Amino acid sequence: MTGRLEVRGLNVVFDGFHALTDLDFTVQPGELRFLIGPNGAGKTTLIDVITGRVRATSGSVRFNGTELRGRREHAIVRLGVGRTFQTSVVFEELSVLENLDLAASFRRSPLALLRARRGVSAEVAGVLETTGLTELADRPAGVLSHGQRQWLEIGMLLVQRPSLLLLDEPVAGMSRAERERTGRLLQTVAKEHTVVVIEHDMEFLRRYASQVTVLHEGRLLREGSVADVQADPRVREVYLGRSRSEPEREPA
Repeated sequence: MTGRLEVRGLNVVFDGFHALTDLDFTVQPGELRFLIGPNGAGKTTLIDVITGRVRATSGSVRFNGTELRGRREHAIVRLGVGRTFQTSVVFEELSVLENLDLAASFRRSPLALLRARRGVSAEVAGVLETTGLTELADRPAGVLSHGQRQWLEIGMLLVQRPSLLLLDEPVAGMSRAERERTGRLLQTVAKEHTVVVIEHDMEFLRRYASQVTVLHEGRLLREGSVADVQADPRVREVYLGRSRSEPEREPA
């Protein structure tokens, strides 16, 4: 299995503000890693650097041994890195199936794109099953519930065959039942992919995280199991006592 992410000596400075400072961490293939920290800790900035939306000032970001710094976003996607955002970006006027089929076209050859689609490909059918959306395949994405839209967005990543999925607060606004279903989905996905999740919901983290990285003021504060992180008094002081409902505020 591929999907190893290595961050070394990463620094990001915006007009004199240090958003990330000397950041080092590694995510192993097949790991379900949760990334937490108070507002402004640098979580979204880190994901933006990995995916090429923000340029690092210095340091290294290597994925499966390939340096990502300096590469354009589309090139990083083609290397097997996919992400979701806090706001869903599905095509509301298209059906669930059409959204998945459109996303899957990213990996198809020009010749295959010229052929009319006949039925549902095995790949798309498998993702429908994994995300629990098979019965909703013909329903317009615009009428889906909040949770179903998030699952569709994850499915749209999966059909692009990424090795690494970066998910930005995937359970925000979900009901308890939807959060539980999403947790099971992430555990299933992590069997064949590396998954990094930005999350504020500590109950969700306790139930589903395998390893946790805690950021504070752009620096690595703590890494380890959920138990290790919760037992650290520094983590409790800077993060665990704060409300998960506070919005994330990263530098523009």
